[in-house]
Amino acid sequence: QVQLVESGGDLVQPGGSLRLSCTASGISFSIYVMGWYRQAPGKQRELVAENTSGGSTNYADSVKGRFTISRDNAKNTVYLQMNSLKPEDTAVYYCKAQYFTSYWGQGTQVTVSS
Repeated sequence: QVQLVESGGDLVQPGGSLRLSCTASGISFSIYVMGWYRQAPGKQRELVAENTSGGSTNYADSVKGRFTISRDNAKNTVYLQMNSLKPEDTAVYYCKAQYFTSYWGQGTQVTVSS
């Protein structure tokens, strides 16, 4: 059984930082492309960042220079370090694992507000 479990979402003030974690089980983690997506109320789910099995990364323009995706294959975990958070970063953040088949986590809420 495949499971992706996200954690780290919280309420944070503008300019603050958070680190999200996503731990996977039931898959050969190291071969999967791991990604973070987000969905704000009334909007479509969008790619935030992804990390391939070869270590290359890709970011949405809106988060470049502020967010960093990384992975620890020994821990089956992918991280999203989010700095200089803005109110428009408020969303439910989802973890995705993809290798032919895609798997999603349940999501974690990030709220950026003063």
